Amino acid sequence: MRVRELGRFIRDQRASARLSLRKLSKLAGISNPYLSQIERGLRRPSAEILQAIAKALRISAETLYIKAGILEERDDVIDMAATIRRDPTLNANQKQILQDLYNSSHGRPSRSKAKRPTVRKVAAAKRPASRKTSKTSKPSSRPAARAKSRKAPAGRRTRRAG
Repeated sequence: MRVRELGRFIRDQRASARLSLRKLSKLAGISNPYLSQIERGLRRPSAEILQAIAKALRISAETLYIKAGILEERDDVIDMAATIRRDPTLNANQKQILQDLYNSSHGRPSRSKAKRPTVRKVAAAKRPASRKTSKTSKPSSRPAARAKSRKAPAGRRTRRAG
């Protein structure tokens, strides 16, 4: 039965979109209990409800129609390369970019002869030498704000921790 598959699919899409049941029902404009029944496979939603859910999930309504059994899945193969080449609105560079993008998303090697930008290594900038004071000869382990020595009141001596 496709209703249960549809419900599971909608629940999975909602989870991947990180939407709560209430949030999705609000976005789709349907009641929370009705959406819950759809997800559990208890109700068969209409095409209008599926379209609202698809819009809220930001997926194609056609996908939900196929899962619900309203539409048949297309088996025809589209020659994307030929379709891109035939498009009169694209220039040669745009056609090549689209072809490369399509091929890369389908695991095919790119035929583009465009060079990749080279990355040059740049030497790290040197830090300016720290200022040394005449009172201390070794660097302090205290933070810079506290590293300044405090003057003791006249007549008193303080012990320095070593």
